[in-house]
Amino acid sequence: MIIKLERIEVQSRRDLEMIDITNEVDRVVTASGVRDGVVMAMTTHTSSGLLVTEGVECLERDVLAHLERLAPKDPPRGEYSYWHNRYLDYDGRLGFNAGDHLKSILGGTQCFFPIENGRTMRGGRQRVYFVEYDGPLARTVAIQVLGEGG
Repeated sequence: MIIKLERIEVQSRRDLEMIDITNEVDRVVTASGVRDGVVMAMTTHTSSGLLVTEGVECLERDVLAHLERLAPKDPPRGEYSYWHNRYLDYDGRLGFNAGDHLKSILGGTQCFFPIENGRTMRGGRQRVYFVEYDGPLARTVAIQVLGEGG
């Protein structure tokens, strides 16, 4: 059994952004020597995510726009505002990004794929995206490959 873990850095350039990391996931799979197994990827941050969807720019815009509607950065005042957006007395920090955390929860923080004959098995149009909700920041994605060599 082969088990390999690699961390990659993803640098976002905007506050909300989808960055295609499919080629990085495939590179890690190839370098691992695993012939049959699984590959898992996860963001190590609570205000970012990983999504699998079709790799077209108009869909990227749709995804970000709809997540922003569901969990806006600046929600209406009153009963729909965020409790997290305040001074956090338990650690002395200022919580200001509740909407970003909620987007991460809605979109998810991990994905996995089978590996067959040394290749990541995905649908023909599936791409793996790192999604930044609170950028721009340097972020870490952990990619782990498990399986049998060949």
